[in-house]
Amino acid sequence: MSTPLYRKIAGQLKEDITNGTLRVGEAIPTEAHLSNLYKASRVTIRQAIQTLVEEGLLEKVQGSGTYVSEKKIEHNIFELQSFTEEMKRLNKTPVNRVIDFQLKDPSDQVKRMLQISEDEKVFYVRRQRLVDDVPYVLEDTYLPVSMFPNLSYQIMSGSKYDYIEKEKGMKIKESFQEIIPILPDEDISKFLEVDLNSPILKVQLYSIFQDSSVFEYSEIYFKSDEYKFTLRASRPGN
Repeated sequence: MSTPLYRKIAGQLKEDITNGTLRVGEAIPTEAHLSNLYKASRVTIRQAIQTLVEEGLLEKVQGSGTYVSEKKIEHNIFELQSFTEEMKRLNKTPVNRVIDFQLKDPSDQVKRMLQISEDEKVFYVRRQRLVDDVPYVLEDTYLPVSMFPNLSYQIMSGSKYDYIEKEKGMKIKESFQEIIPILPDEDISKFLEVDLNSPILKVQLYSIFQDSSVFEYSEIYFKSDEYKFTLRASRPGN
């Protein structure tokens, strides 16, 4: 059985995406242009395009056109998982590079977020999160010393949540997050390897155990060219 024409066209478009003829984020040629190029009807062209949309290689934008999809990591804000867990789920090998690890007196904001007393100290940890030597995330985390007295540089080089749940035996319940688009300062720009004028996504979050005690406060910076944040909303009653 011969291959349908729309699949042949889809295969050629896919090859153009792979070799860079059609670049990420760019609009593909119009249906009229493709119809003339491949000597095919518009119905056939639409079938070819839809095939690649379903494969995630193309993306239709209402009223604008069809674009080569950006290969961003889809971060579901309704799933509480660590960077390490998220990357392993995507069959990627993450690296946690600890840039700063210190015992310190928390600011008033950190005290308020962690709900700790005036004289309590915290561990402050800044981590650069990488995949294939490419920085994806910069994370500033504050953890109460009273909860994690044996926290170490080595522990934070691995998975924080693995340490908390598997080694400490503490059950994490949920986190509360706020997402803010910002421009990076010089430090963040350096560690994420982005331009000072490139917008990034900042997530401020605090996480709680099953007994509702707060165990972390974090400020996490995501490269907007590597991540997209998704959520699913449904109508009441559905």
